Amino acid sequence: MAELHDLTALEQGALVRRGEVSSLELTEHYLERAARLDDVGAFVTLTPGRAREQARAADDRPAAEDGAGDPLRGVPTAIKDLNLTAGVPTRFGSRAFADFVPEVSDHVTLSLEGAGLPSLGKTSTPELGSPCYTEPDDAPAAVTPWDRTRMAGGSSGGAAAAVAAGLVPVAQGSDGGGSIRIPASCCGLVGLKPSRGRISGFPAYGDPVGLATAGSIARTVRDAAALLDVMAGHRVGDPSWAPPPPESFLASCDRDPGRLRVAKFSTPVITDMSADSVHSEVLAAYEDASRLLESLGHDVVDVPVPLPPESVSTFETCWAVLTALSVVPPEDEPLLRPLTRWLTERGRAVSAPDFGLAIGAMRRYAAQALAALAPYDAVLTPTVAQPPLPVGAIRDDADPARDFENQKAFTPWTSAWNVTGMPAISLPLHWTEDPLPLPVGVMLAARPAEEHVLLALAAQVEAAAPWHGRRPPRW
Repeated sequence: MAELHDLTALEQGALVRRGEVSSLELTEHYLERAARLDDVGAFVTLTPGRAREQARAADDRPAAEDGAGDPLRGVPTAIKDLNLTAGVPTRFGSRAFADFVPEVSDHVTLSLEGAGLPSLGKTSTPELGSPCYTEPDDAPAAVTPWDRTRMAGGSSGGAAAAVAAGLVPVAQGSDGGGSIRIPASCCGLVGLKPSRGRISGFPAYGDPVGLATAGSIARTVRDAAALLDVMAGHRVGDPSWAPPPPESFLASCDRDPGRLRVAKFSTPVITDMSADSVHSEVLAAYEDASRLLESLGHDVVDVPVPLPPESVSTFETCWAVLTALSVVPPEDEPLLRPLTRWLTERGRAVSAPDFGLAIGAMRRYAAQALAALAPYDAVLTPTVAQPPLPVGAIRDDADPARDFENQKAFTPWTSAWNVTGMPAISLPLHWTEDPLPLPVGVMLAARPAEEHVLLALAAQVEAAAPWHGRRPPRW
């Protein structure tokens, strides 16, 4: 007989709506699992009292009159340690913020609370969310439950580890260069980065470049879509926002996408990689996905890489400046990791005019890529270049520049869709045949503000090659 954590998030929400289980029962179930089974580095802070209080409020909340609303009401979740949560320590993965407790919550936290999703606590992230691995100095490394010696990816590694290990059914992440899709690939999950402007950056608005957004980490496409429905929307004062979708994102999953034109390329966007940097299993996953899309009736077309090589250095300039924008008191800067200090120094060396020129160049590169891809409804690429690597394989505190190069080699595609602002999703379509099978994600992207097309296609792919029945060891 299936246990509660075997069910999808939407199935658990349906149980709550029907009164077959309470949100408090679900929350207690997951709190017990988180306390007993978190050997994957998922949580940095558990808030059981707050979670129980939120669950009771969800149980007391009247159900929608039509019985179909609030599909995730009462379903436990977690909040990434980069997201402001009033009254809860929010350390940004850094010893420099060890004592920081915000007085306000951000849009993502407020949206989750407003929809009645109890949060079990804060999920682990690397310092300031910068690296593509989650190995903070003051907490255990986040690892994939498929092989606990290997990384969960980053920067939403704790969130992905929590979902993949069955410690929460769905979780929020954030993504400025792949930080949702990378851990989704490492942990065998669905990772959805929505369009630029789809989710409000209230109240900090800390990304003047427009690379980062919140998004969904889940075990199914429908769960990811339902969580996006919760988080989507703008607030008064937002500098920009995506146009509203034609229907709910969850409803889009039930639509036939029709016959689509799908562009594909496997050549790394970061072109200074060696030819053998892309693992054979990654290429096999990509080719299998291409054949699957063709079998579903779509036209799949090889295209050149839509971003020029010089866009990489422009992205790096912006990334370094964004790191330098994090306000750390001078006396606490020695607490920062070598990589963060190196990026900060690199960012501080960029003049204001040069930063402005870099943002302008980034937008022109994005425009060129969007024009090149405009004839296509979707784009297929690998997600990352390798199956999940051993913990520590990328990190290099003695040589931060080498650390950064290692990250680029591991994830040479994901940042392209942060540059263009296109929605993108990583799907767990492949597993290696190692003694412990390892997940390998495949990525689909769509035109800006066309999450409804992307989700319809992703749901069709999931129905044709389902993965929800797979379970990692010690599930």
